[in-house]
Amino acid sequence: MNPADLRLYIAPRAPNPRRVQMFIAEKGITGIPEVAVDLNAQEHRSEAFRARSPLAKVPALELPDGRVLTETRAICTWIEGRWPEPDLMGRTGEERAFIEMADRRIEWYFMLPMAQCIRHTHPGLAPLEQPQFPDFGASQRDKALDTARWLDAELQRQPWVAGERFSIADITAFCTVEFARLARFKPADEGLGALQAWRDRVAERASARV
Repeated sequence: MNPADLRLYIAPRAPNPRRVQMFIAEKGITGIPEVAVDLNAQEHRSEAFRARSPLAKVPALELPDGRVLTETRAICTWIEGRWPEPDLMGRTGEERAFIEMADRRIEWYFMLPMAQCIRHTHPGLAPLEQPQFPDFGASQRDKALDTARWLDAELQRQPWVAGERFSIADITAFCTVEFARLARFKPADEGLGALQAWRDRVAERASARV
């Protein structure tokens, strides 16, 4: 597979496209053309983009045969199958299950509520979320904080989100923590020392600079 034959549709600063970009960088894959989609200009809702991503979501990965994969986890699964090393999703069925469990927990109980908070409270996101419900957004931040406290406890007893090694779950968590700055969230400010130390370690990886 020639990476140049693919097309990755992204939105700068959005957390889900960044998850895919970071996953690709961890794999050491280069040469995949990226196409920026301007969310504020509503390009994701255009007829041309909906032909690729019917639900108007990024990221989207266009394959050489014209088929398009959407949903971050599905894109990463496809990439893992094509470029299995270094492995980021687990080698055995058991390891894959535990990594996926950790990744889903972060995605559903940390990333999603934090994104809802930002979408409903940040004025810069108003064009994408009409109407905004600030009280709902604030309640979602509280839910995300509960998960962050749980994650901090996990990281006090193990080095990485899913256990003893870096995985896709760390990518999801890192992109969430970085995006959460828009909700004025910083682990150290919340007394989450282990989460902050983990974040700082991940930030030193080359993939974190995509």
